Amino acid sequence: MTDSAVQTNGLSSVMAKCLDLDKPRSFFLFAGAGSGKTRALVEAMQMFREKHGEKFRATGRKVAVITYTNAACDEIKQRIDFDPIFNVSTIHSFAWELIRSYHQDIRGWLRSHLEEDIRDLEAKQSKARAGTKAASDRAVQIEQKRKRLDNLNKIKTFTYNPNGENIGRNSLNHAEVIGITADFLSSKPLMQKVLIRKYPVLLIDESQDAQKDLMDAFFEVQKTHSERFCLCLFGDTMQRIYADGKTNLGQDIPDDWEKPEITVNYRCPKRIVRLINEIRSQVDTHEQQPAGSAEEGFVRLFLVSANDHADKMAIEAKIARRMAEITSDDQWYGNNQEIKVLTLEHHMAARRGGFNDFFEPLYSVSKFKTGLLDGTLSGIPFFAQQILPLLEAMQAKNEFAVARIIKKYSPFVSADRLKTSESPLELIHRGGEAVKSFFSMWDGNADPSLLDILTKVADKKMFDIPEIFVPIISRRNSEENVYESNDSSDFDPEIDAWDKALSVPFSQFKAYVKYISDQSPFGTHQGIKGLQFPRVMVILDYNEARGFMFHYDKLLGAKEPTQTDQRNAQEGKETSIDRTRRLFYVTCSRAQNSLAVVVYTNEKDKIKDHLINVKWFEEDEIIDIRG
Repeated sequence: MTDSAVQTNGLSSVMAKCLDLDKPRSFFLFAGAGSGKTRALVEAMQMFREKHGEKFRATGRKVAVITYTNAACDEIKQRIDFDPIFNVSTIHSFAWELIRSYHQDIRGWLRSHLEEDIRDLEAKQSKARAGTKAASDRAVQIEQKRKRLDNLNKIKTFTYNPNGENIGRNSLNHAEVIGITADFLSSKPLMQKVLIRKYPVLLIDESQDAQKDLMDAFFEVQKTHSERFCLCLFGDTMQRIYADGKTNLGQDIPDDWEKPEITVNYRCPKRIVRLINEIRSQVDTHEQQPAGSAEEGFVRLFLVSANDHADKMAIEAKIARRMAEITSDDQWYGNNQEIKVLTLEHHMAARRGGFNDFFEPLYSVSKFKTGLLDGTLSGIPFFAQQILPLLEAMQAKNEFAVARIIKKYSPFVSADRLKTSESPLELIHRGGEAVKSFFSMWDGNADPSLLDILTKVADKKMFDIPEIFVPIISRRNSEENVYESNDSSDFDPEIDAWDKALSVPFSQFKAYVKYISDQSPFGTHQGIKGLQFPRVMVILDYNEARGFMFHYDKLLGAKEPTQTDQRNAQEGKETSIDRTRRLFYVTCSRAQNSLAVVVYTNEKDKIKDHLINVKWFEEDEIIDIRG
């Protein structure tokens, strides 16, 4: 029997024991890169179905399975033949499913939070200088929140779309749905009972990236109802890539949980497995073994002098040619080239992809980061799901697609408005004229700014405007003059970030959409979650990446950790070195055959000596690229 078969059988035995409903036991399954985590997840589901499927169908109970993307949901559903005893969904969809019937409780939660928000805004406004941009924006925000507060009692049912923009007085946004669900599960025993009665088993894929407040709530439910609720986590803390994921998840697992591991890496060749083991060796004791059939594989480190004026595309093409020679693989270079270029830092992909002016201001706001990277940040679905498809439909002269978008999103032709209008045809005509006016903004190959487009849409009342944009539009349409204040208390980082992002041409937004849809030539740790590629080139360019969140120079030994880094490490806090190491691990572990790491630096000797010393690379694997 092979090592992998032994491990699979052992794992099956552990999961079967844990999923015994008469005596359930929660577990955290460590599954490192390339270990077949999704296969293990599906195996657990199939095992459960064989033993308890009939009973669950008879009682209407289900197994809840949470994973990160809609694509992952679809894959898992197909693997278990769409069996209805499994509710497979994203975390936002699952959260909404839990709370969607409790409108009175939702209303109370919103009232409390809106009142608190208004008090905070009014306190800031009382100290603000009259006539400043911040004062103007804050006044609009206060008015919006008061209006929403006043309308709460008129709302019978709340709505939510986990995959789009949530606009309208009865809509909840993504953060509210997660916040409400976490709060209800933590503070309302009835909600805990609802969860475990309907879903006595909860499987969470990529658990290291699940939103930390909601994860804490699930842990609380499990602790209180351990005899009736089985929480099953699948993941690897070294592969956490989202800022709002739960830190140190693997270290916080209760002692009475099972902690099985999959230690075989089925994806990477032997040399790359050795590299990623060394990368994580200073973090934990987890170590992988290559599959018995794995090839040796190739790893090379290319050191390039840092020079912002260098032709980096030419340099990287030269490196690809060199890799083709080293590996005897003609798909590294030439007509058959098929390589995946990965970066750790989104700023670098943004600069190379031509959307840096849009991306950078939004990414600088901590609470925006996750939504910006997965496309759910309020404001983005408005442009990505309404404005961009409408423009593309008009450019393609696809009248049916145009009509479908207008019918779905525009208040001009909403059923209620057409029903109550004395002249429905006039409304439709006005809508058509608004669309023509909108499309004229691109006449003569023009590239209008996002703000100009937003202003046009607002003026023509083509679509409802997301709440975050209302202060900006109100300020632009106001006849009052406002001025920028130098006082830090007169800044709203969220609105200021959108002010800057909206000033860019629409073409930058299109490039950003290609990036988050994984259609650009450059990928990052976030975009390649769970994916694998035969040939991978990882590019580390500190100057180009801007060093906002990551520090390659410290990780690679070109620069010593600061006193702050050392203090944070001693106190168990995450440092920029931790983040960089983690994401370097993720990108390197995507490679199935060969890996080229390209480092732009002015400290070649320091990096070479350090990486040989820590046993990441052998001396003959390090290549100095000149010119």
